[in-house]
Amino acid sequence: MAVKKFEQAIFAGGCFWCMVKPFHEWPGIIEVVSGYTGGETKNPTYEEVCEGSTGHTEAVKITYDPAMISYERLLQVFWQQIDPTDPGGQFFDRGQSYKTAIFYINEEQKQKAEQSKKELEMSGRFNEPIVTKILPAKEFYVAEEYHQDYYKKNPLHYNRYYIGSGRAAFIKKYWGGK
Repeated sequence: MAVKKFEQAIFAGGCFWCMVKPFHEWPGIIEVVSGYTGGETKNPTYEEVCEGSTGHTEAVKITYDPAMISYERLLQVFWQQIDPTDPGGQFFDRGQSYKTAIFYINEEQKQKAEQSKKELEMSGRFNEPIVTKILPAKEFYVAEEYHQDYYKKNPLHYNRYYIGSGRAAFIKKYWGGK
């Protein structure tokens, strides 16, 4: 019996609460963990990251089965959750901790991420430049437990936030609500 080989992907798309559910909805997703990455502070807390002094962004680390879902598909899901033209954060969340990025784990992911960004730029879907960065993965720090699967634990608050932040309307406008 062959052992399944899972892979990982790391994306920063603003508030990590809103980045978990879209990935959970796909077959082949084993786990989606909210956390912090990209900065220098070891073992940062939510408060430190939000303060903006750590250099970290809120991100999700996705463990997936590449036999069921491709990295390219994960990239498509990622792009369809964010405003890739916003250099200052996402929707009403502003600052370093809410900027978008694709953190590649290996050279193959880097190439696929760069290709997907180029395709999005050339699609004409957005009138502004795509500013989402493609960066080498750094240490990923798991966020506090109350942030994990937030949309399941606090569905009413999650839905109000998702809609109230402007994310839902943006996704509907640019991606037809997919």
